Amino acid sequence: MPEFVVKPLDANTWSDFARLVEKHNGVWGGCWCMAFHEEGVGRGRTAAQNRIDKECRVREGRAHAALVYDGEAAVGWCQFGPTDELPRIKHKRAYQAGLGELPDWRITCFFVDRGYRGQGVSSVALAGALEEIARLGGGTVESYPEDTEGRSVSKSFLYNGTVALFERHGFQRTRQLGKNHWVVTRLVAGT
Repeated sequence: MPEFVVKPLDANTWSDFARLVEKHNGVWGGCWCMAFHEEGVGRGRTAAQNRIDKECRVREGRAHAALVYDGEAAVGWCQFGPTDELPRIKHKRAYQAGLGELPDWRITCFFVDRGYRGQGVSSVALAGALEEIARLGGGTVESYPEDTEGRSVSKSFLYNGTVALFERHGFQRTRQLGKNHWVVTRLVAGT
């Protein structure tokens, strides 16, 4: 089993992130992990524009992720950020219908290199994101994973992870979104 290390996505690690995304053809058709940012994806946006916008956000400190490394290579990530950095989420109508107040932080997606899937990279990435959130002051953290218990789901559709993954990291289900998705929440103390 590889000895994974986690580093924050920033100007120093941008090229490692970019290599991983390029290796996977821009991830999900050229998303470049922009779908949950205000700009979103689709609607005439190209993969090249997504790359430019993501790099700009990273260099300006307006995009956060915990990058997982095996040696010198980034092999996965967990994207997180304040709610104003990541305003776009799936099941938004249902989410807003039951909303009390916005969390301080959102965890919106995971990606793992195809050669490293099934090796615990998502769990390492989530732990790294929580450590980085603590370093950045902590607060209420929320995500929207899928409950896969008792059913088969293609891992390629689990961009937001599973409820079981989040529960192993201390998250609690707070309300349901759609048939199989949940809002999960955890308070993270600042360091």
